[in-house]
Amino acid sequence: MTADVFGARQHSRHFSFGAEVFAREAFYAGAALCLAALIAPTVVAMALDARTLAGVNVWLKPLRFEVGLAVYLATLAWFAGWLPPGITTTRWYRIYSASVVSAVAAEMIWIGGAASLGIASHFNESSPILAWTYRLMGGLAVLLTSSALVYGILILRNRNSRLDPAFRLSVGLGLVLTFVLTVAVAGYMASSGGHFVGGSSTNAPGAPLMDWARDRGDLRVAHFFATHAMHFIPAFGFLTAVSLPAPAAYRAVIGFSVVFTGFVGYSFGDALMGHPFFAVSP
Repeated sequence: MTADVFGARQHSRHFSFGAEVFAREAFYAGAALCLAALIAPTVVAMALDARTLAGVNVWLKPLRFEVGLAVYLATLAWFAGWLPPGITTTRWYRIYSASVVSAVAAEMIWIGGAASLGIASHFNESSPILAWTYRLMGGLAVLLTSSALVYGILILRNRNSRLDPAFRLSVGLGLVLTFVLTVAVAGYMASSGGHFVGGSSTNAPGAPLMDWARDRGDLRVAHFFATHAMHFIPAFGFLTAVSLPAPAAYRAVIGFSVVFTGFVGYSFGDALMGHPFFAVSP
C-alpha cells in the first residue's frame, strides 16, 4: 500500500485541491477561506496605518494569526478525509467543530480589535478587564488547538484507514504532538508574561522588538515548531512511506517524531536559558 495523500479523487482529470478540501470538511474549509479573505484588508491596513506596538506595525499580529489559523483549519479540513467514516456527520462532531470555529472567530475579533485600539492582545494585564479577556482567550486557544488532538486520536484509531500505516502514524502523531507541545510551550509563555527570556533590555511596550530580541531567548521559536508538528511529521512520513519498506518506514516515523519532540524541547530550553535562536546583529 502506498501513502494516500490526495485521496481517491486525485486521479480524476478534473481534480481540484480546493474542491477536495471542501468535500472533506466544508465547515473548517469555509472558516479557513474566511480567514484567508481577511489577509488582503489587513495588508492594506498595515500600509495605511503607521502605528506601532513593540516596534512593529499594530496589524502584524492579526496578519500572522490570519495566515496561521487559515493554514491550521485548511490542514484539518484535508485530514478530515482520513477520519473514520461518518464521524463528521455525528451530532457531537458538529457541536465540537462549531465550538472550535467559534473560538477561532473570538480570537480573531479580539486580536483585530486590540490592533485597532493600538493595544497588546497578548500578555496584557494592564486592567482587570484586559487581564480577564486574556485568560479567556487562552482558554479558547486551548479549545481550538484541541481539534488537532481529537483528529490525531481518531486517525490513529481508524483501523479501516486506506492510508499507508507509516503515513497514518505520522499524521496521527503529528496532530497529537501539535496539541501537546503547543499547550506546553504556550502555557509557559502565558504564565511567564512574555515571549522573551533573559537579556539586559526590558520588555517595555515601547521598546523596539529587535532590541528585545537581540540578547534574549525567544520562546516563539519552540512555539512555531510545536504548532507545525502536524506538517513536519506527516511530510517526513510521506517521504519514508514512498521510499522505504513498510517496517523501516514505520520505525523511521517513530524515530523522527522523537527527534522532533526533542528539538522542540531543546529550542524551548535554550530560550529559557536566554539564548537567542539566531544571532541578531546590532
